[in-house]
Amino acid sequence: KVLWTVLVTMLGYASSLPVGEDALCTAEDLAKYRIIFTGKWSQTAFPKQYPLYRPPAQWSSLLGVTHSSDYSMWKKNEYASNGVRDFAEKGEAWALMKEIEEAGEKIQSVHGIFSAPAILSGTGQTSTELEVHPRHPLVSFVVRIVPSPDWFVGIDSLNLCERGHWMEEVSVDLFPYDAGTDSGFTFSSPNFATIPQDTVTEITCSSPSHPANSFYYPKLKILPPIAQVTMVKLKKSQLGLSAPFINLPARSNEIIDTVS
Repeated sequence: KVLWTVLVTMLGYASSLPVGEDALCTAEDLAKYRIIFTGKWSQTAFPKQYPLYRPPAQWSSLLGVTHSSDYSMWKKNEYASNGVRDFAEKGEAWALMKEIEEAGEKIQSVHGIFSAPAILSGTGQTSTELEVHPRHPLVSFVVRIVPSPDWFVGIDSLNLCERGHWMEEVSVDLFPYDAGTDSGFTFSSPNFATIPQDTVTEITCSSPSHPANSFYYPKLKILPPIAQVTMVKLKKSQLGLSAPFINLPARSNEIIDTVS
């Protein structure tokens, strides 16, 4: 009888524990971050087929979410949702917003949604604030590459909680992804649906391996980053203050290639 009581107590305790990687976060209750997205898509850096007009190179608004491991906005080598497809192809956010809200209501996996304004050129910065919670320490977002068939940059489930503490600052170089829903090769390709739909794949200097591909630079080993994101933890005294322009460390971002 005593053993049965102990077993029931242990099982009850175990069932009350949260599950997943983010369950290990023992940081203080909440943390707020300033997220700064920097476009590095210049004609000097990416000379091949660089869009100069109708429309010129630019970035859509940034749409992101803070969440637990139960939710996924997008993942490499998996199929994009209808919401991610609409955002990557047309910059339309309604379907993706609905998917995020439904996930939050159904399994309480979403803590908050955040967005930042578009950048009307290939280079520049945009920023906003986001809030993370110990049960929702992951950050994901997408930004559409404009113009493009279905190309985007973003982050999938970056954990801001490390060893029980919120990270003070983190920077990530961003590279282009193909949502797998449109078969265009170039920035200005007409709409040509991929049937059947393909998975989300990273675009590299050699993949897709086709000379018409706008990111095809066969003489390179890797593409330079087309963008960068920095997240800086805000102190209590900084909350509500406007974000300063972040001067990120200069890095070589130029492609030296003879491709026209």
